[in-house]
Amino acid sequence: MQRILDPAQIESFAQRAIPRIRLPDPANLFARRAERLRELGRNHVIGDYLRLMATVSDAQQAALDALSLLPPPSGQAAGEVEQRMAQARTHAMPPLQAAGWPRDNRWRTILNELCDAVTVSAGSPDAVRAACTRVRERPAAHLEEQANLLLADGTEGVDAEAAPFITAALQVYWVHLATSLTLDAARDLALEHHSAVPVDVSGVCPVCGTLPVASVVRADKQYQGYRYLHCALCSTEWHLVRVKCSHCLSTEGIAYQGIEGGSEAIRAECCEHCHTYRKILYQEKDMEIEPVADDLGSLALDLLMAEEGYHRGSGNPLLWQTSG
Repeated sequence: MQRILDPAQIESFAQRAIPRIRLPDPANLFARRAERLRELGRNHVIGDYLRLMATVSDAQQAALDALSLLPPPSGQAAGEVEQRMAQARTHAMPPLQAAGWPRDNRWRTILNELCDAVTVSAGSPDAVRAACTRVRERPAAHLEEQANLLLADGTEGVDAEAAPFITAALQVYWVHLATSLTLDAARDLALEHHSAVPVDVSGVCPVCGTLPVASVVRADKQYQGYRYLHCALCSTEWHLVRVKCSHCLSTEGIAYQGIEGGSEAIRAECCEHCHTYRKILYQEKDMEIEPVADDLGSLALDLLMAEEGYHRGSGNPLLWQTSG
């Protein structure tokens, strides 16, 4: 006799059986993104910007590689980090919650390195070089304030000129934090691959609490056919069942739209309940897709969705914009 499961049972089973978390791979995360941005930039209407962000991504990889060689925080800083993670365990919150995290000044060093890389790049326009110079000259207090605004998903007072570079530096910092979690810490925080993540706030990264930039239906063997949301900050991916709104979590009124004649590997998953959309990428259609790069390279789809009356659930970290 065949047993029929209702949707709630299917999702409950999925939470137990499916690898729930994919931590980022620091060895080539940003290098892959840079390669994809350059590929997408060929004959693209915003090709210059995609190539600029490829330069930034290359610099991010170099900064992440260097950061991995530095010793971890010690003394008072280490104690504050441990206290924050203990609070996260107690209150079922992301262990590396971005908003309010006790950042050290290494992220500003990374920001300077990214700006330097853009400034010396032969392909950088004069206006971009000048912008990077201005970012480097900003007082530390101003940069910290801007970082706080961006991490809190604020819009009022954001320096749009500096935002993509500040966000890029924060990405490196949080990817390093995420990939520095020890096996014991991961197990204690329920981040091992086959465990449900006890986070009270749905729809945000279980590691840092940031909104996803897009989702990916993976085709690689261990994750084949599973859909993961991709964090815009630390690049952690977490499982969400398919045909479910990643914004309001509705399972009704979900539809998919794409550009006629465009890539079959990218669609907008739109929800009639909240009129929000996020892009969903299909690795089986293109094994080279990269969530941040492909989201940035498909702005024509954003224009289509805006014309249809939908708004993005969240923005792209390399292109400052409001999420509404």
